[in-house]
Amino acid sequence: MTDTANNVPALDTEYVFTARVLVGAPIEVGQGPDGLRRYIPILGGSVYGPLLSGTVIAQGGDSQIVRNDGALLVEARYLIKSNDGVLVSVVNRGLRTARSDVMEKLARGEQMPASDYYFRTTPWFEAPVGSQYEFLNKFVFVATAEREPDAAVVHFYRVL
Repeated sequence: MTDTANNVPALDTEYVFTARVLVGAPIEVGQGPDGLRRYIPILGGSVYGPLLSGTVIAQGGDSQIVRNDGALLVEARYLIKSNDGVLVSVVNRGLRTARSDVMEKLARGEQMPASDYYFRTTPWFEAPVGSQYEFLNKFVFVATAEREPDAAVVHFYRVL
């Protein structure tokens, strides 16, 4: 084992799919010990990519905390139905941060360039054993995300 930067292995990823998750109006639960708690209903959506395509089922939701420092913690739980009828469970936790004016615009549903904010997630999947999507159970994934007025667009990558 060496400490030199030249011998550190690269972290390789492979693009798997994108999900455009349609969302409803936020439901504010109220101020909690960690910040403002709110819930965002998931209304459906689409999934497309080289290793998985299908739809987001119109159930589930995104439990969020707006921390006192302005950062947004997300935990979305939903189901994907592949084009061949296989159900895949998704739990996607992440963080969105930006300058306060950008965060305020995003909270109001305004479209902002993705380069104006940091939005990353760490998804976990559960796919049926024996299905062609079983690989989702056996890798770590990371994702980049963008917020649209009516959707979150999440680009999923497998860490190799």
